[in-house]
Amino acid sequence: MKVLVTGANGQLGQDVMMQLEAHKIDHLGTDRDTLDITSETSVRNCMNAYNPDVVIHCAAYTAVDLAESHKDQCYQINVLGTRYLAESAADCGAKFVYISTDYVFDGKGTDAFTVNDQPNPVNYYGETKYQGELEVQHALNEFFILRISWVFGVYGNNFVKTMLRLGSSRNDISVVSDQVGSPTYTKDVAEMILKMIGTESYGIYHMTNGGFCSWADFATEIFRQSATQCRVHPILTKDYKTEAVRPLNSRMETETTYLKFGMKQRSWQSALGDYLNKMKKEESM
Repeated sequence: MKVLVTGANGQLGQDVMMQLEAHKIDHLGTDRDTLDITSETSVRNCMNAYNPDVVIHCAAYTAVDLAESHKDQCYQINVLGTRYLAESAADCGAKFVYISTDYVFDGKGTDAFTVNDQPNPVNYYGETKYQGELEVQHALNEFFILRISWVFGVYGNNFVKTMLRLGSSRNDISVVSDQVGSPTYTKDVAEMILKMIGTESYGIYHMTNGGFCSWADFATEIFRQSATQCRVHPILTKDYKTEAVRPLNSRMETETTYLKFGMKQRSWQSALGDYLNKMKKEESM
């Protein structure tokens, strides 16, 4: 098996690369310096040269607020880049994994969104990720679309690192308490992806760590587990202005995915603990 990974230097991409390495699977990692996914010619040349059996598309424009004012760049990467990769994957008969997001939903209600619920993004980033999903479905009859949420990993910036940085220099911090979702460790996502590509169980899937919380709850647990003396003051979304609208409800139904691929789901608290321990080891090396 030969696997092409886009966004290989990103937060999720690096964990995917490590999983492929650990399983001794032939792989090629690409990033913005080695493959311009917004160039159809570059994509086709790369795909023809490597001729992968699987494409894991982790590359994306993920700056949610900047996307509102950089729409063309966001569209080029999230929509056109996905189109070119999916079409090339179809031409060479490769399995295709597209990483999507909870932001394809509007966040209304309190029920967990299922794969059968109709996407209705409330910000431009979410809109382009949903359009990316449609590009995949248009180009391929068989595909994996994996929606994840609130990701954190060792490689790259994320909410956990931001809280630890701010918490080390402040006595208290205000964090939004009315947006609810599931924190998700990229290492666990990478393990799920490796499980998926070994099957032909194509379709749309949701994957997060277990349990739901608000961003304020998440911050409180980060400080508790890291023994950081910083108090969390819950605030409402309406009192924390951002360029892009955020969905209040990012709950997704994930039990079906874990059952389908025979994986055990661990709680986000457990995943966070594993992550923090790994961060400590990385810092001591």
